[in-house]
Amino acid sequence: MKLCVFNPEHDLALAANLSNFTAPHAGRQLRADLGYLPALWAAADDLVLVDQVEDAERRYRILTRRPFGRFITQEMLPEYTFQAVDVWGWDKAVRAFLLRHGVNASVLPGEDTLDKIRLLSHRRQAVNLLSRLQMTGTTGSSFEACTMDDVIRYLHDYRHIVVKAPWSSSGRGVRFIEGELNSYHLGWIHHVIERQGSVIVEPYYNKVKDFGMEFESDGTGTVHYLGLSLFQTRNGAYTGNVIASEEEKVGMISRYVSADLLDRVQKTVCTWLGPLCQGKHQGPLGVDMMIVARQDQDGFLLHPCVEINLRRTMGHVALAVHSLLQRQLVMQITLTDKYRIKLLKQ
Repeated sequence: MKLCVFNPEHDLALAANLSNFTAPHAGRQLRADLGYLPALWAAADDLVLVDQVEDAERRYRILTRRPFGRFITQEMLPEYTFQAVDVWGWDKAVRAFLLRHGVNASVLPGEDTLDKIRLLSHRRQAVNLLSRLQMTGTTGSSFEACTMDDVIRYLHDYRHIVVKAPWSSSGRGVRFIEGELNSYHLGWIHHVIERQGSVIVEPYYNKVKDFGMEFESDGTGTVHYLGLSLFQTRNGAYTGNVIASEEEKVGMISRYVSADLLDRVQKTVCTWLGPLCQGKHQGPLGVDMMIVARQDQDGFLLHPCVEINLRRTMGHVALAVHSLLQRQLVMQITLTDKYRIKLLKQ
């Protein structure tokens, strides 16, 4: 029996690197409102941790039109013995939380494994992977800058850049800078370098479409490709996904770049990430990509590695929803009084 946990505050917890980490209100609310999501991929005898069982059962039934009767709360955890734990992403905070609530340490990763996962989650890994994905039809460059002078030099070279904290959640740790560094940008970059050792600097690209590829590492040196994720963002934050068959999604992206290029990129990602994850990360991961407009002529290029997410992603959720419902839909996350997932016809 496995315990499944949705901890969407993972990226922030990874940046903080603290066992006693308190997520911002939005992260806590997202976890409370959508804690039922692991039921989408849970096995028949797995349990899913939620804040309120009846609310989770109702929300899951609304989403899938199916029942799921194996939700539990944290107060119930000491009653069970688990053979494994499946979380959204591993960090010190979620491990400490599970230990405090009675989960046996033997089924949790140790501190040394968590340190390895955090190092693998550093954005320099995306810099390294991007350099290996340069082939006909792709574009993209990125650099790790350890001093303010490095950032200023890259800004002088490119004039319009994107600066990212090594560890951060989507949208929060990213700054777009054009022309000159103002006092706000100088202060933010100095603070990140002081706390995290560096920043990642990329040229700004004229993005046409976001998407990603979803994978799973077996932890022994092999990474398997699971499928495409066609997602939408607003101001850098995730808002929704296309739910469709793989053929339909490939067709959508093939309006911009060839299916052959997508195939070559995903095979290269599997080849490179397999040994990197060996003995360190077992479980889902994703690589965010984008279609960009060519600067010098008509047409499009593939930026094959914007981010590596060493955790489960909403793209994995979309794949699980399609596996259950077998329909072409749009999945959206909305916030009114609560976070809700809506499935809409395209």
